Amino acid sequence: MSRKYLFTSESVTEGHPDKICDQISDAILDALLTEDSSSRVAAEVVVNTGLVLITGEITSKAHVNYVDVARKKIAEIGYTDAENGFSANSCSVLVALDQQSADIAQGVDTAQETRDGASEERLDSIGAGDQGLMFGFACNETPELMPMPIALAHRIARRLAAVRKTGLLPYLRPDGKTQVTVVYEDGKPVGIDTILISTQHAPTIGDITDNAAVQAKIKEDLWTSVVIPAFVGMNVQPDDQTRFLVNPTGKFVIGGPQGDSGLTGRKIIVDTYGGYSRHGGGAFSGKDPTKVDRSAAYAARYAAKNIVAAGLADKCEVQLSYAIGVARPVSMMIDTFGTGKVDEDKLLAVVQQHFELRPAGIIQAFNLQRLPGDRGGRFFQDVAAYGHLGRTDLDLPWEATDKAALLQQLLTPTAAAVV
Repeated sequence: MSRKYLFTSESVTEGHPDKICDQISDAILDALLTEDSSSRVAAEVVVNTGLVLITGEITSKAHVNYVDVARKKIAEIGYTDAENGFSANSCSVLVALDQQSADIAQGVDTAQETRDGASEERLDSIGAGDQGLMFGFACNETPELMPMPIALAHRIARRLAAVRKTGLLPYLRPDGKTQVTVVYEDGKPVGIDTILISTQHAPTIGDITDNAAVQAKIKEDLWTSVVIPAFVGMNVQPDDQTRFLVNPTGKFVIGGPQGDSGLTGRKIIVDTYGGYSRHGGGAFSGKDPTKVDRSAAYAARYAAKNIVAAGLADKCEVQLSYAIGVARPVSMMIDTFGTGKVDEDKLLAVVQQHFELRPAGIIQAFNLQRLPGDRGGRFFQDVAAYGHLGRTDLDLPWEATDKAALLQQLLTPTAAAVV
């Protein structure tokens, strides 16, 4: 029996209060890793009207001016006018940091498990920074092998920032949220039901002062300059049945930290798969790569994406779990939701053999401790907004499909890899 349903995902812009915090946390991480690649970082940030609080636990040999890092990131996002209630130059920045717990450090520095030789000892030398479970997911709904609702929500959010920063729509301000509802039939996207954009804006646009006229102008401009470009390359497009909602409250002038407080790690569904796949509960931003909440989630995405890119499944979810101080995963599961072309047990065995899932191995495979320095002092901060996964605008190691051909060779020797 045919089944039709709707699925919705949201994204937020870099000026959203929670995303400001994520980006400052990851800018701090980048700065620390650039000077000391072995830095242990759990940086948390809170923002409110005129206030930034930096807290958490950091152990590092690096000398970083956290206040300068925060102000630079806030200005880069676009908060430079004190009249908006939050500005890089006028906000107060408070710093309250501790060192990483010695009890945690001893398990991370020396993993509690048996070594199999010199090279294995090196990769086993870092234990997981905490217990927990992580999920990675991929599907063939979009070119980026992500679920269509979150892929579109991110595309629209990124486009909102782009037209603001280039001056194409200069009346836009940094805060904003997007939401896309996709129509599914028999598990496949077939239409766009609703597109919702809430974007902060100036009270007037040129000589337009009437609010109703302002909102009409915003809606017209967003459809042409934001929505239509976001659908390039998608095999499903909006049509005359698609609802387009803009600023449903009537206006959105007060925003950012003046409109709402922000906190690191409060947008974990936006950061991942938009609710389409399961989530282990751990946030990413502000955490160094020994924290498997972050690095193992990237590794799980890498495995799932290569399975889908190889044509071995239309959808794939990988779960990993870890124990603090232990390098190897406690458990691993692969679910292809009935779309797999090979047995899931065979997929599991091949992934366990050919994908590195220990913290030190993930760090080495993805070059996670050296990347900030290699990229001019920034890497993690660039994924702190608009999603950590499925990013076609960034060269992310966990988004590579370089193992798809190997998977096909091992599991379907006569097929050609889809990469």
